[in-house]
Amino acid sequence: MNIKIIAVGKIKEAYNRELIKEYEKRLSPFCGFSVIEVQAEPILDESNNEKYKLAEAERILQYIKPNSYIITLEIEGKMLSSEEFARKINEIMTCGVSEVVFIIGGANGLHQNVSKIAHFKLSFSKMTFTHQMIRGILAEQIYRAFKINKNEKYHR
Repeated sequence: MNIKIIAVGKIKEAYNRELIKEYEKRLSPFCGFSVIEVQAEPILDESNNEKYKLAEAERILQYIKPNSYIITLEIEGKMLSSEEFARKINEIMTCGVSEVVFIIGGANGLHQNVSKIAHFKLSFSKMTFTHQMIRGILAEQIYRAFKINKNEKYHR
């Protein structure tokens, strides 16, 4: 199985880049793992948020294969415990899906063109996190899910 994170914007902080690289390395025995960064639209006028989200959506959608299982990260999504998330990943894997794509929107959120194609909408919290930070949290939870599903020690 391949897992891909498509995220709007670049990670600026070295420590966040290193965190994701660490989980990419840890995930290598379990799955293919990659992160694709699409360019964020510069916010020049708050009244144009939909226009900005649409431009970002077009960039996101070009990286999605027709048979991918799509999970968007959205505040309105479903909150899961780590164990429930692990079960969800296992359920997807047993259905013969070869690629899971997690999508993290930009500062304005996700355009409806992306949200509407999601097979599952996930929320980590009702709180707002930086887009850079949530990538590391997501990578860690994906790794934790594999460890839970393998009954290995990492998860407590």
